Amino acid sequence: MDQKITNPATLVPLGAVADSSADDIERALTAAAGAAPAWREVPAAERAALLRNIAARIGAAARELAGLSSRESGQPLCESLDAVRAAVASFELYAARAGQNAGDGDGDGDGNGDDRGGAGAGTVAVVAPFNLALPVMAAGAARALAAGRCVVCKPPIPNPLASLELFKTFEALPAGAAGIVTGGAQVARALIAHPQIDAAMFTGSAAEGRELEDVAGGKVLDLETATGGVHIVCGSADLDLAVPAIAWNRLMNGGQGWASGHLYVERSVVAELVDRMHQCIGFLDVDDPAKPSTDLGPLISADAARRIEDQVGRTLRDGAKLILGGRRFRPSGLPGHFFQPTILSDVRPGSLPLREEIAGPVITVTPVADLATALGLWAESARSGLRSAGASIYTGDAEAAARDLQAVAGGLFRINDPTVGTLGPFSGIPHRAIRLALGAARTVERSDRQIEISPAIERKAWWFPYVDRRA
Repeated sequence: MDQKITNPATLVPLGAVADSSADDIERALTAAAGAAPAWREVPAAERAALLRNIAARIGAAARELAGLSSRESGQPLCESLDAVRAAVASFELYAARAGQNAGDGDGDGDGNGDDRGGAGAGTVAVVAPFNLALPVMAAGAARALAAGRCVVCKPPIPNPLASLELFKTFEALPAGAAGIVTGGAQVARALIAHPQIDAAMFTGSAAEGRELEDVAGGKVLDLETATGGVHIVCGSADLDLAVPAIAWNRLMNGGQGWASGHLYVERSVVAELVDRMHQCIGFLDVDDPAKPSTDLGPLISADAARRIEDQVGRTLRDGAKLILGGRRFRPSGLPGHFFQPTILSDVRPGSLPLREEIAGPVITVTPVADLATALGLWAESARSGLRSAGASIYTGDAEAAARDLQAVAGGLFRINDPTVGTLGPFSGIPHRAIRLALGAARTVERSDRQIEISPAIERKAWWFPYVDRRA
């Protein structure tokens, strides 16, 4: 059955994409199996040249790819350009690493021996999410191809069109080395369950991840199912910078990015932070993402907008206080899936935002006594069902915060939101594959604690307002 793709801001139809059949999946994997022996024997230098060729092709098509991505996803144009640039960087960096494969021990050129997308005879599957479609597809494909593996990608069903265009840049590869199938969750399950697949990278919900683990049958799975992490604001934090940092990190891509959005704030500064956050996000430009000045576009679907409205209502009924927003609306008369930028304060521990991810432009605030209390609440929420990757901590005493983190069992923690390597606007992302592809430090195991420290927050060029970026 064809899936119709519409612009979530204007509801204008953009096209349709078919659900791949079992025969479609079989053809893609048969082609990969046929190409695999020769592709493994291609010298690393030649593989590197082909990956650089793909990077150049993506770069040449950047404006068209970003425009199409914005139309189908609702993401502001400058954010879509960031995503395309991340795709280019993935292929460039894995091209540079391709020559290391022989001495790496796992084939992916990162020197860690983890065997994710590295050595092996089978094909790698890459299942991309709607909110990071181009970066995830590029990072997964580039990593597998650099290691001499064949790859089959599955774009997200709400917004597959830009991914399909990105795939056209792979045409320089030998036939069968890279394939693509389309469709929903049932296609992902069929792809990963296929015996020709022996490794897969998936980004999505925890429930979807568990389903894929059930059908994978012991294959190597690189699952990203955790939420992006909470924000903890200490009384010593520089609110002039912490507030816009949190606002951007939480609300980019309409709040559908990688941050869970919940804030734990020391009571001594909670009133001032809420007031400053109101001023910061209350003036963001919510509009058609095709406009260069738009900060926030629509949510990906009507179902997503209804879900966020329901979650906000349940949080309010549980005692939270509405400071701003809280409902769907029609900016500039647009009929799409828009939700107002929203702030909910006085969210009690144990209520909905600490149990469920709110994937929309909603900032929720819980007052706490201190950093240790916030870390305890974070750990408790992780045990109760909201699996968070870690936390961003804003403080005037980074050394004291780092000492408090020594008591935490594991997670990725950023103190004062440092910029890492060449990640640019992806500096705050906890997604392992993208951070690895783009040069960030890596967590060796999910249980390990990783702390990235900057003495003070620095304003980033990619923060709101986007009128200053003008894509």
